[in-house]
Amino acid sequence: MEKTVKKGYVEFLGEVKERIGSARVKAVFAANSGMVIMYWEIGIMILKNQKQQGWGTKVIGRLSADLMREFPDMRGFSTRNLKYMRKFAQEYKSRTIVQESLAQITWYHNLALMEKISDKSERLWYADKTVKN
Repeated sequence: MEKTVKKGYVEFLGEVKERIGSARVKAVFAANSGMVIMYWEIGIMILKNQKQQGWGTKVIGRLSADLMREFPDMRGFSTRNLKYMRKFAQEYKSRTIVQESLAQITWYHNLALMEKISDKSERLWYADKTVKN
């Protein structure tokens, strides 16, 4: 590598690093948003099938085992987390609310809000404040 730095290179390097950092942050937010929406959709599917097929809660354990076997490189399909997905879908029936607010914070923040705050509008207020700050 060349020992002398060309004029303007340091500034150029700084701009490239800033661009890479910005793209990485956007990718993480997009992946998080996609995951939260996917979890909500899975919760909706569980609720729908439990109602239509008359399935009990044992099906969630079976679903968990089957998903973990099918997707061994992925996390998040434990029985406990699938029950959280179902609860999340029960609490928030509107995809719009999930996309606009809740998908902008992490899944674990959503779980913490559901566990600690019983009032749905208050939870949404905290989620909105988390996104803004």
